[in-house]
Amino acid sequence: MSKKNAVAGVAPQQKTSLAGKIFLGAVALYLLIPFAVTLVYSLFVEWTDILPSGFTLRNYVELFSNTTFWMSIGRTLILCIESVIITIVLILAAMYVVVAVNRKLAGVMQFLCMIPYALQGVILSIGIISLYTGTGTILSNRLFMLFGAYTILVLPYIYQGIRNALNSIDAEMLIQAAEMLGCGRFRAYVQVVLPNILSGILVSSLLAESIIFGDFVLANNIAGTNYQNIQVFLQANMDVSSGLSSAIVVVIFVVVALVTAVVLKLQNSSTQKETK
Repeated sequence: MSKKNAVAGVAPQQKTSLAGKIFLGAVALYLLIPFAVTLVYSLFVEWTDILPSGFTLRNYVELFSNTTFWMSIGRTLILCIESVIITIVLILAAMYVVVAVNRKLAGVMQFLCMIPYALQGVILSIGIISLYTGTGTILSNRLFMLFGAYTILVLPYIYQGIRNALNSIDAEMLIQAAEMLGCGRFRAYVQVVLPNILSGILVSSLLAESIIFGDFVLANNIAGTNYQNIQVFLQANMDVSSGLSSAIVVVIFVVVALVTAVVLKLQNSSTQKETK
């Protein structure tokens, strides 16, 4: 350990060995093989031999000129943002009660948040439709049903991420320390605890975003073509052209990768602020 790190009390970063780098590279290459094959398939007219033939950008030209495609991308992003934000706000409010008011409610909170793990997409969608259809309220709107369904779907993943982040910083001790300095519980929770778990919130939202982007059952059963997300759009075009379907898959991968990069950038920025 260097003198600088010893004084700061920080352990030096360990460098990854050559064997570790090779292993990680091999794993990354293996995971990217399906994407690479799909990309190649979308860029050629046919692939009936060892090598594809007939290079073309027709699939992407047709896809990018289709307004329905862009609308489905926009709808999926709206579903992700709205559902994730609603779930995060609800979980943070509930966790305030658990952390600052009554610790005994932690078990009840965990049990309730784990219930969606047991609800398959078909069961959840049918249950929501049969419960709210025909009620004559705003909840009978299929769009509101879909937002509610996604809020339930991502609930366990966001809860686990926020719960782990709170446990890692010992939120209860931080609130008690802030109270000793004359700060109220809620203010301590908002100004002290939440900034320290921002990275955990962002990671949880990233996982939830990938789940919503990959969902077909809920969107198809609840909204169908009335609010067509990207997976419903993909399903509708699978019988039209295999090359076009491959192009859609490639674009979905790129969009998810871009969203992931943005979230990771925000996480790194928040981590750097915490260490300063």
